[in-house]
Amino acid sequence: MDSTTATAELGWMVHPPSGWEEVSGYDENMNTIRTYQVCNVFESSQNNWLRTKFIRRRGAHRIHVEMKFSVRDCSSIPSVPGSCKETFNLYYYEADFDSATKTFPNWMENPWVKVDTIAADESFSQVDLGGRVMKINTEVRSFGPVSRNGFYLAFQDYGGCMSLIAVRVFYRKCPRVIQNGAIFQETLSGAESTSLVAARGSCIANAEEVDVPIKLYCNGDGEWLVPIGRCMCKAGFEAVENGTVCRGCPSGTFKANQGDEACTHCPINSRTTSEGATNCVCRNGYYRADLDPLDMPCTTIPSAPQAVISSVNETSLMLEWTPPRDSGGREDLVYNIICKSCGSGRGACTRCGDNVQYAPRQLGLTEPRIYISDLLAHTQYTFEIQAVNGVTDQSPFSPQFASVNITTNQAAPSAVSIMHQVSRTVDSITLSWSQPDQPNGVILDYELQYYEKELSEYNATAIKSPTNTVTVQGLKAGAIYVFQVRARTVAGYGRYSGKMYFQTMTEAEYQTSIQEKLPLVIGSSAAGLVFLIAVVVIAIVCNRWVARTPPGPAVPKGPSLQSAVPEPSVQTGGHSCPGRGWG
Repeated sequence: MDSTTATAELGWMVHPPSGWEEVSGYDENMNTIRTYQVCNVFESSQNNWLRTKFIRRRGAHRIHVEMKFSVRDCSSIPSVPGSCKETFNLYYYEADFDSATKTFPNWMENPWVKVDTIAADESFSQVDLGGRVMKINTEVRSFGPVSRNGFYLAFQDYGGCMSLIAVRVFYRKCPRVIQNGAIFQETLSGAESTSLVAARGSCIANAEEVDVPIKLYCNGDGEWLVPIGRCMCKAGFEAVENGTVCRGCPSGTFKANQGDEACTHCPINSRTTSEGATNCVCRNGYYRADLDPLDMPCTTIPSAPQAVISSVNETSLMLEWTPPRDSGGREDLVYNIICKSCGSGRGACTRCGDNVQYAPRQLGLTEPRIYISDLLAHTQYTFEIQAVNGVTDQSPFSPQFASVNITTNQAAPSAVSIMHQVSRTVDSITLSWSQPDQPNGVILDYELQYYEKELSEYNATAIKSPTNTVTVQGLKAGAIYVFQVRARTVAGYGRYSGKMYFQTMTEAEYQTSIQEKLPLVIGSSAAGLVFLIAVVVIAIVCNRWVARTPPGPAVPKGPSLQSAVPEPSVQTGGHSCPGRGWG
C-alpha cells in the first residue's frame, strides 16, 4: 500500500470524529496527495485513532511501514498546556478478512499490537518571515511474523500537532536472480529482521550441478547471501552473458568437459559436424589414438623407412636404416621387423620360424637398427622394416615398409643337443653324442672340453676327435666333470653344447665291479678248457682209426662194372673223420 498513489479520498476510519482529519496537500515534487492531520494540543487527555483499510499480506512474513510526517514543536505553540506531545504510536491488527467496523476492533492497545512509538527527528516552528516551514521526517518500522490473510494499521495521537503526509506498506523479497549458473526464483524475506531464508536454485539450461546442492539465502533486507554450490555448463556448451546462459559451441569449436572453460577451436586435421560438439571428428586419412587427448591434432600413419643397409656375416645379419620422411605428426614412432624365408628354390616365401633371434627385439624398435642371427645357411630371406605409430592400428591400410633381400653364407654347425656316457672307470670316461641338428656342411671333427665341477671354466682341457665318440683318460677317481662339445665345418666351430655332468668310478665301485665279473670270467675259462680237451680227444681217435684201416683193393686198369661206394663217417662234437665201423 502507498497512500501517495491514491487519486481520491483515502477513506480511513477515524475515532473520534473530532480527531484526525483528511486533507489534500502537496509532496516535495508538488504532486497532489491525501494526508491526515491532527492538532488538538489545547485539550488534555487526547486519544485519537486513525485506522487504514484492510491490507492483504500476499504471503509476506514481515511487514515494513514507511511513514512520512511532520510535527509542530510544542515550544513554538503559545499557551500550549504541558500535555502537548511530539510523538505518536503505531499499531497493527491481523485478520483473515475485512471484518473491521466503526467499533471493532476496539480502539485500545489490546487487541491491537503496538509496533513502536514514533518520534520526529526534526520538528518545525514559526520563522522570522512569518510563514511556516514543515520539516518532513521519514521513519520505517517493521513487525512480524504475520500469518493471517491480512492486517490493519492504526496511528494513535495522544496530544500532538502533526501531519501524516504519506504511508507506504511493503514487504521485502529477494528478486529472481541467476547466480553461479543457477536460477533463484523470487523469495520473500524471513519473519525476523535477522532471518535467512534458504532458496534452492535450479541450473540454467544446458548446465549441471557440481559440488553440493545449489543454495542462496535471502536476508531480512531482501539481499541474497551465502551462495553454496554452483552449476557449470555441460560439455559442448560455454558460459556467456556473464554466466547467465550456456551456449552451444559454435561450428568449428568444441568443449570436451563440463566446466567454466570456453569452447576451443578444433585441432588440426579435425572438424565438427554440428553445434554443441564435445569433440572434433578427424578428417579422412587422419586418426586419433585411444589415449590421445581430444585437444590433440589428428595424425596419420608414417611413411616407409629409408636407406636400408644390410650386412651379412655367414648366418647373421645387421640391418640399419634412416627414419621415414613423414612421421605422421606423432612422436611415438617405432619399427617392426618381418622376416620371410624364401628357401633355396623358387617357391613362395613363408614367415621365419621361432629359431631366428633378434637383438634387441623384433617388434617395437625405437632405434633404426637390429641384429638378426641363427638364420639358415645358403638361404634367401626377405626382411620388411615397418614404420608404425600410435594410430597405425586405426588405419585400414597396412603399415608402410621398406624391404631388403639377402642370402646367407656357409654357416657353422648348430650345437650338439645330446651326449651319452658309454662307459667309465676310475680314471676314464667314454662319451658319445649325436650329430648337430643343422650340420650346415660336412663335419670335419669335434672339440670336447672338460673340467672338474669344482673348478672354473678357465681350467678346461680341450681334446679333438674325428668321430662322435671319445675316451677321456687321466681323470680323478670319483670326481664329477663338466663336459661340452662342439662341431667344426669349413665355416668354423659351432656353439658349445649345454653343460653335461659325468662322474668317474670310485675305488670301491671299481672293486665291486670286479668281484661281480669274476664268476663270469671263471665260467668262461672253464668252458674254453672243456672245449679244447674235446678237440684233442677227437683228433686222437681219428688218427687211430686211420692207422687200423687195411689198404683197399687195387684199382683195375680197365673199366669195371662195380661202382664206388662212399664210406660211412663219424660225427663227434661237431667234427667228422672218414672210416669203417668199429667192428
